[in-house]
Amino acid sequence: MISPSSVTGAGLATVKVLSLIPPMTQLNTPYPSTAYLTGFLRSRGIAAVQEDLALALVLELLSPTGLQQVQAVAAGLFKPSAQVANFLDQFPRYLATIAQVIAFLQGRDSTLAHRINTRQYLPEGARFATLDAYADDGSGDPLGWAFGALGLQDRARHLATLYLNDLADVLKDAIDPRFEFVRYAEQLATSQPTFEPLAQALAAPPNLMDTTLVALTREAIARHQPTLVLLSVPFPGAVYAALRIAAAVKAVDPTITVAMGGGFVNTELRGLSDPRVFEHVDVITLDAGERPLLALVEHLQGLRARARLVRSMICEDGAVKTLQFPEPDIPFDETGTPTWDGLPLDRYLSLLDMLNPMNRLWSDGRWNKLTVAQGCYWKKCSFCDVSLDYISQYEAASASVLVDRIEAIVKETGQTGFHFVDEAAPPKALKAAAHELIARQVNISWWGNIRFEKTFTPALCELLAQSGCIAISGGLEVASDRLLKLMNKGVSVEQVARVTKAFADAGVLVHAYLMYGFPTQTVQDTVDALEYVRQLFENGCIHSGFFHRFACTVHSPVGLKPQDFGITLLPLPPVSFAQNDVGFIDPTGCDHDALGQGLKKAIYNYMHGIGTDEDVRAWFSHLRGKVPKPTVNRHCIAKALAQASAAA
Repeated sequence: MISPSSVTGAGLATVKVLSLIPPMTQLNTPYPSTAYLTGFLRSRGIAAVQEDLALALVLELLSPTGLQQVQAVAAGLFKPSAQVANFLDQFPRYLATIAQVIAFLQGRDSTLAHRINTRQYLPEGARFATLDAYADDGSGDPLGWAFGALGLQDRARHLATLYLNDLADVLKDAIDPRFEFVRYAEQLATSQPTFEPLAQALAAPPNLMDTTLVALTREAIARHQPTLVLLSVPFPGAVYAALRIAAAVKAVDPTITVAMGGGFVNTELRGLSDPRVFEHVDVITLDAGERPLLALVEHLQGLRARARLVRSMICEDGAVKTLQFPEPDIPFDETGTPTWDGLPLDRYLSLLDMLNPMNRLWSDGRWNKLTVAQGCYWKKCSFCDVSLDYISQYEAASASVLVDRIEAIVKETGQTGFHFVDEAAPPKALKAAAHELIARQVNISWWGNIRFEKTFTPALCELLAQSGCIAISGGLEVASDRLLKLMNKGVSVEQVARVTKAFADAGVLVHAYLMYGFPTQTVQDTVDALEYVRQLFENGCIHSGFFHRFACTVHSPVGLKPQDFGITLLPLPPVSFAQNDVGFIDPTGCDHDALGQGLKKAIYNYMHGIGTDEDVRAWFSHLRGKVPKPTVNRHCIAKALAQASAAA
């Protein structure tokens, strides 16, 4: 139940807010939602603190004490997996090295790199087999091509990351089969029509992962004594742990109000009707969190009736009810500056999973995550959830406000790296911000996501690079002009080539988001798309990429009007919990899963400089039947770039 907090002598209840990041998000830098909420609440004079329980859980498990607990469980398994058996065999070495490896990845023990690089210091499990895939230059060093004679720290960081990935496999095999460093128990929440799988998992006897998380939660509650706990749930892989945390909070003090919000909630729980969710949380907020949260705090202070809560779901008389008091959102310029105060910035782990220099940015380095604009200025892509507020409600901050926030964050954190986490950062706003950064002589390194639109001229790309831009990601999606038009993407393949080349020529790394399996996409379309991608790598336009399988969502134009895209949706089961992905019948009958194997293999090799001169059909050799020859001219991208250069 939501109930006002203890009333002070002045007649108003005191509210202290604790925002928590549940497992799992990422390990190299804090997920920004709690930083935004804490900064906003403090700007309104509300006592607010934050903790990252995702990081805390991993650091607890990957410690000497944690590994001893894991070993005790693993030793009792009747038939351990090969990874677990290797862990048990080499346990003394794991126990002796874990604390130092964590310190090294936190940047606190750099000289350990020398010992790690000997390949004699760390115990090695199955994850180290990936090194065999890299070409040996004859020196006996499979990583020589990537790091050369130098690259001491990066080489060691890659080896240490493989070591942690081995241990993650052990945690998964011995403790909890749902465990992942990023997507913990994701399958329990993703588009689950009922709450039953989660309910059963939460009712099951707790494992070591659960008991450790509960203990960390109890410690956080004891430290901060909150009256309101906020659980930010950005992904399906954070739902299970969030509800475990909520139950632990209630077990400590049932009077603490627990609220849940975030990207997963905004996308998948809009049709929630199962009251069992509210056995764990008191309120669920939708869309931009500032206004609903402010209304909730005012309610707990005794200043607002419960009926006047904003975009908030509660349980009343055994039924889920959404309270929609009409009140305008907080302007983006007035949401305050995010703060990382309270988060242990020196304890995050810089990992090096991928050797590709662009791809590594997602897991390597401590980035201050910030938003240039709220929502998406384009909001037309047919595969995107453009009907939801977090996409459709677009609002940008002024350049002066944005750079004020940047300066405040640098002063607080001591870190000058920024990741702009916009859906698509608007070019006009980036241009204005670049001028402001240069004028104020604010020196930062930044990267973010954009649309590869023609506004990004070579001159603008040079300006952005001068302001500190080091990398850019953007959606090329299907790399087919016909399908890009059907997607309402607003770009062409040749335009993407020109924009990406302009960034690359300015010294900016470029990542392309790619997609396969879009409605009416044929085998020929897929082969042609890969040929375009090959040429983009060959001509130095892009440095990395990733192929995602298209998923039709109920909030996207494809899901809302499937007839416009030539498909028929499969009927959904009765939904009382999560709803997002929806199956469909595509009359082309293309086996996208089989094609996806070739696409992912090709892109992985391209990112490592391998195979860009080969016929793209070679990547589909596993398919039965003849793979069609690309219809794209083998020099199409080179010609488009030459024409653009001649016209400049």
